[in-house]
Amino acid sequence: MSADPIVDCAVYVDGRRDPHSYTYAQALAHVRDTGKGFVWLGVHSPDDKQMTDIASVFGLHELAVEDAVHAHQRPKLEAYADTLFVVLRTVGYVAHDSLSSTAEVVSTGEIMLFVGTDYVITVRHGDQTELATLRHRLEEHPTQLALGPMVVLHAVADRVVDAYLAVTEQLDTDIAEIEENVFGGSQVNIDPVYLLKREVIEFRRAVTPLAIPLKRLTAPNPWLPKEVRAYFRDVSDHLTTVNERVLDYDSLLSSMLDAATAKVGIQQNTDMRKITAWAAMAAAPTMIAGIYGMNFDHMPELHWRYGYFVVLAVMVMICALLWRTFRRHGWL
Repeated sequence: MSADPIVDCAVYVDGRRDPHSYTYAQALAHVRDTGKGFVWLGVHSPDDKQMTDIASVFGLHELAVEDAVHAHQRPKLEAYADTLFVVLRTVGYVAHDSLSSTAEVVSTGEIMLFVGTDYVITVRHGDQTELATLRHRLEEHPTQLALGPMVVLHAVADRVVDAYLAVTEQLDTDIAEIEENVFGGSQVNIDPVYLLKREVIEFRRAVTPLAIPLKRLTAPNPWLPKEVRAYFRDVSDHLTTVNERVLDYDSLLSSMLDAATAKVGIQQNTDMRKITAWAAMAAAPTMIAGIYGMNFDHMPELHWRYGYFVVLAVMVMICALLWRTFRRHGWL
């Protein structure tokens, strides 16, 4: 049996939390009986049965419920009758000592929100962006919560986008490390460049699609009151900043990847020239030794008293001449 996915469930009336403890079914019944307030239900990683039970109480659409259980969705906004279904990708920075000692820089999760006239359900997958602190902060500002469930949607979206900004600031350090690795030394390790490029692409996939749902929320629509819609413009501006920085990172890393690849190619060419030079110097004495190792009967030099010393001297002279030539041309 899976652990209880319910993180918190509360009724808010005029922006203030009802001190009574309710199950989510009791909370929704209380709100609808009194005609006041709304329910905020927080859920973490529910399974099929748990989410189906919640859906039956709140009347959620089965397609949205399936997305909420299986996750791995792109950021999106969908309207089902009187319910909005919003998917946000959460992003967290994985702390590490250096890029060479880690396999992951950016971790991702998801937050799905079901928003109705008298309820908001947050379904969280992953631990990148916790919402307990956000809930407590909103409870300290009842005038905001009094505007209804859409305020929670804005607060969650704002929290997620702020996390994007925090990750981009931390990525600056990794970008600087990559630049130093690529351009600072004579040797370059290309693996960290590939790693960070892959992580930035994953980051980009998480944040870029969110622009379309936010654009729909900032435009005039029947879901949001004017007061709340104005807040979404600020979130959209922050997301634009994140997208611009991520695009800059992607372009910069592509350039550094090209530079690193070129540098590795130059290093390989240099190594091959050194190997070729040493092989050429070894080939000359090998050839001479091979000729005199054939042991033909009619080779006068084999019977010459000073032949051995002369051949050694010739080998040394040829090797010295080759070494000087290669050295002059920068091969050694």
